[in-house]
Amino acid sequence: MDDRKRVLIIDDDKLVCNSIANVARTLGYDPSTAFTLKDGLAALESGLYDVVFLDVHMPDGNGIEMLPKITQNHGCPEVIVITAYGDPDAVEAALSRGAWDYIEKPFTKTDLAQLLKDVLIYHESNSQQETTPAFEKGGIIGQSPGMKKSLSLLSKTSRGDASVLLTGETGTGKELFARAIHNNSSRAGSNFVVVDCAALPTNLVESILFGHEKGAYTGADKSQHGLVIHAHKGTLFLDEVGELPLSVQKKFLRVLQEGRFRPVGKTSEIESDFRVISATNQNLDKLVEENRFRKDLLFRLQSITIHLPSLRERYEDIHELAEYYLKSICRQYGMKPKHASQTFMDTLLQYSWPGNVRELIHALESAVTVAQDCPLLVSKHLPYHILVQVKRDSVTGRQKKPSQDLSAKTLPSLKEVREEAVSEIEQQYLAELMRQTKPHIDAACRISGMSRSRLYALLKKYSLS
Repeated sequence: MDDRKRVLIIDDDKLVCNSIANVARTLGYDPSTAFTLKDGLAALESGLYDVVFLDVHMPDGNGIEMLPKITQNHGCPEVIVITAYGDPDAVEAALSRGAWDYIEKPFTKTDLAQLLKDVLIYHESNSQQETTPAFEKGGIIGQSPGMKKSLSLLSKTSRGDASVLLTGETGTGKELFARAIHNNSSRAGSNFVVVDCAALPTNLVESILFGHEKGAYTGADKSQHGLVIHAHKGTLFLDEVGELPLSVQKKFLRVLQEGRFRPVGKTSEIESDFRVISATNQNLDKLVEENRFRKDLLFRLQSITIHLPSLRERYEDIHELAEYYLKSICRQYGMKPKHASQTFMDTLLQYSWPGNVRELIHALESAVTVAQDCPLLVSKHLPYHILVQVKRDSVTGRQKKPSQDLSAKTLPSLKEVREEAVSEIEQQYLAELMRQTKPHIDAACRISGMSRSRLYALLKKYSLS
């Protein structure tokens, strides 16, 4: 079996492709080329690659926009973005989307050879570590390529004591990751202290974080330790760190640098030895540019950065997540286990999940509550807004598709399209109406504005009880 490292070059410039391919062959690697993004993605689907060279400006799209699809492909190749037009914003966009490096044309064969050696050593080492993560996940679910990368970094950060910055949208599980880092670290036997920076009262921030002496301010009738001292020998988790008031950031930076601070009203300093983990759904670099966040503090907080992918970037995990949380919710409510029908799971897969895993959990809790004793969950058990959004998207998709892909001869009539769309929305509306008003038909008629006979006729039409 050929175990040579495989390199894929996606570039519409044949001279560049040949140049990179020749260097790869000289080093004993197996190169392949693709002149469009479409062909490059097809090559990645049909085989495993260790490294991908990706041009930015391709005939059929922008290479940087395709980065998530490429990096999360099976084999999780390392991607080196190449471009003839250097752009600082493109550099950040490429690296934030998972690129291993960003280089400008032209490049020498010597530099290219060294880059290839480095990236392949890194990829091989990283792949070996990802296959056997030696840590407890603590309820973190997922086997998608994006989650595997995040979990690999989590495993590595647990072994040290460096500060960690967790980034990602709301609901992606940043606190769950923070707890897993703490629980797998040498500080696991001490406190894990959560600071919700968005909820800190402006006039009490210093007192809450650093504590105060009796009489330090009006109402301070006794001395009190702050959260920083409670985290001594443990971990301090700064949730939504971008909301930390600018007036406190300098003092907190000093605590990180020296491990010492002075409680409000106290003349002497005290020590606290803690590890800091931060989380944010904001762009902290942008906050720095706007003078809303200290650049030197950001440097201290992001020794290691772990980005958590959104749920729409890891659809492969939805089935496993749903099964895990359904079992957990049923146990919590003292119910017999419920099973998800295919239509229920299809609806979960078609929804965009702006609230990510947190929204998924809430949707499953709602479905279990609505289903009551029914052992099988169907799509109508899900929250109304999810059903409507999925149906709207599917109707829109069907209405757009004929105009794009079919000849005029095969187009359905406007009346047929309209009736189908109205029928689906009517069915979802009636299901939710019955759920909310059951068994009060008078209330259903009052809310919907329909007569009894009309309501009964529609319920019969859609086989709703």
